[in-house]
Amino acid sequence: MSQGGLPEGSGGLRTHRAPTTCPVCSDALITLRLGCPSCGTELSGHFEACRYCRLDSPDLVILEVFLRSRGNVRDVQAHLGVSYPTARARLLEVLDRLGFAEPLPGGPPAPVPEPIPPADPAEVLADLAAGRIDVAEAEATLRGH
Repeated sequence: MSQGGLPEGSGGLRTHRAPTTCPVCSDALITLRLGCPSCGTELSGHFEACRYCRLDSPDLVILEVFLRSRGNVRDVQAHLGVSYPTARARLLEVLDRLGFAEPLPGGPPAPVPEPIPPADPAEVLADLAAGRIDVAEAEATLRGH
């Protein structure tokens, strides 16, 4: 990582996260040109965007913690400092944004999700008071969504 938290590309060039939506109409952007910073080679065309690149930074953090913890939601909960139902809800939101809400075609059916344990209202209110969740998320968690 370079100073300021931006990743460094090949050749020490500072790179930036590419926008994923059009600032004019909010439609999804596509990549039209790629370039090599070492030799200057450029490729033009219509390149498919990476689904993971469309996630915002908080979603990427949740996904990284989940993967590094080998799928342990309790580790995600501890890292985020939120209740188990909140951590699980955030993971499900990330999966939905990635388009993984449905099982793979032709593959085994998606496993039936384990029931989310009821939220402890005191824990949810503590998360809200600490600013780890907002009012809408607190309401959804308490309703069991």
